[in-house]
Amino acid sequence: MPTPPDTSKTLKLERYNNYLRKIHSTKLISASSKLLFRATLLIALILILFFTINYPPLSDTPHHVPPHHRLHHHSLLSTSLFSAGGGAAWEKQVRLSSTPRRTNGFSVLVTGAAGFVGSHCSLALKKRGDGVLGLDNFNNYYDPSLKRARQNLLSKHQVFIVEGDLNDGPLLTKLFDVVPFTHVLHLAAQAGVRYAMQNPQSYISSNIAGFVNLLEVAKAANPQPSIVWASSSSVYGLNTENPFSERDRTDQPASLYAATKKAGEEIAHTYNHIYGLSLTGLRFFTVYGPWGRPDMAYFFFTKDILQGKSIDIYETHDQKEVARDFTYIDDVVKGCLGALDTAEKSTGSGGKKKGAAQLRVYNLGNTSPVPVGRLVSILEGLLSTKAKKHVITMPRNGDVPFTHANVTLAFKDFGYKPTTDLSTGLRKFVKWYISYYGIQSKTRKESQATGESG
Repeated sequence: MPTPPDTSKTLKLERYNNYLRKIHSTKLISASSKLLFRATLLIALILILFFTINYPPLSDTPHHVPPHHRLHHHSLLSTSLFSAGGGAAWEKQVRLSSTPRRTNGFSVLVTGAAGFVGSHCSLALKKRGDGVLGLDNFNNYYDPSLKRARQNLLSKHQVFIVEGDLNDGPLLTKLFDVVPFTHVLHLAAQAGVRYAMQNPQSYISSNIAGFVNLLEVAKAANPQPSIVWASSSSVYGLNTENPFSERDRTDQPASLYAATKKAGEEIAHTYNHIYGLSLTGLRFFTVYGPWGRPDMAYFFFTKDILQGKSIDIYETHDQKEVARDFTYIDDVVKGCLGALDTAEKSTGSGGKKKGAAQLRVYNLGNTSPVPVGRLVSILEGLLSTKAKKHVITMPRNGDVPFTHANVTLAFKDFGYKPTTDLSTGLRKFVKWYISYYGIQSKTRKESQATGESG
C-alpha cells in the first residue's frame, strides 16, 4: 500500500503564513486607529479654535438679546494670535504710529480710537505732532462700517489702530512693553443709556472690567503713564441742582450706564490712592458733530426726517420739554487735549506708589441747554424738510430730563471755553452727513429742477 504524502511541512507553512497575515492585519488596524484618532483630534482642535475666534462666550450675551443687538468681541485667543503675535512688522507699525514728531511731544495710547470722540482726538493729537496709537475692538453696537471709515481716515494720517479688547491683558501688556507711553486717553466704553436695559453685561465688561484691566497694566508700567479718561454727565443722575457742578452729588445714578461711569470714578480714586497713578476724569455732556454716533438723537432724527419717518420727541411726566447741553465735538477735543497737557506725571513705578498723585474730574459741556424741540426745528431748516413729530412721555429707562454743565473749573485749570452754538454745529454735521451718505438735499434738487425747467 502506498505511503501517504507528508503534508506536515505544508500545514506548518500555511499556519505560519496565517500567523504573519494576522500580525500584519493587527498592525494595520492599529496604525489606522492611531491615524484616525490623530485626525479626529486635529479636526476637533481646529473647530474649537474656529468657534473661539468667531463667537463670543454665551455668558457675555444673554439669550434674550436680539442678534442685531449682540456685540461682537474678539476673544483673548484671537487677539493674541492676530495682534500681539504680529511679529516685527506689527511692532514696527506700533512704534512708528506712537512716536512723536514734535520736541517733547507725547506718546499717547487712545482707547476707543475708532469711536466718535476717539477718532477726533487721535487726529488732533497727530496733527500737532504727538505720537498716537489707537486701540479698538470694533464691536457692532452700531454700524461697524462707520468705525472702519474713521479708521481709514486715521490711517491716512499715519495713526495705526490695534484691533483688540480692553480685557485682553496680554495684549495691553505687550503694547506697554513695545511703547513707553507718556499718556493714555481712555475713551473706550460701552455707550448708550437705553441699551443697558437689553444687554447690561456689556457695560460691566467694558466700563468696569476693561477699565480695571487697563489700570492694572498701567500701574505696573515703568514709567507709569498719566491717564485722562471719559466719565459722563450721566453720573449726576437724579441731581436737581443746576447747572451741574463737580461739587454736586453723584451717588444717585438713574441708569446702569451712569452707575458704571460712577464706579469708574471711584475705581480711579482707588488706583490713584494706592498706586500713584495720575488720573483725570472728563464728564462729557451730549457730544455731537461730524462722524458722530448713529444712536444719538440728532443723528437718527436727521436720518428719519430725510426718509419721511415719524420721530419721537420726549416730554417729562409733567409735560415739560426735555433739554440737553449739546456740546460740539471740536470743543470737547480742545477740552481733552487741555486735560492731557495739564496732567501731571504719575508718581508710582512698577506698581508701587512713591508720592501723592494728581486726581481730577471736570465737566466738558456747552453751558447752554437746548430743548429737543429746538434741535428738531434747526434740523428741519437745514434739511428743508418738515419733521413728522410724535410727542410722547419720556419712558422710565434711565434718561434724565435736563442737563446743564458748569465748566468754571475746566476753564480755570486749562482754559476750556466752548465756542460752537447748536445751529452752527448742526450745520457742520448735516453737511458731513449728506456728503458721507451720498444724499442729495431737497434744496439742491429743487434748485436743479427749477434750472432745468427754465
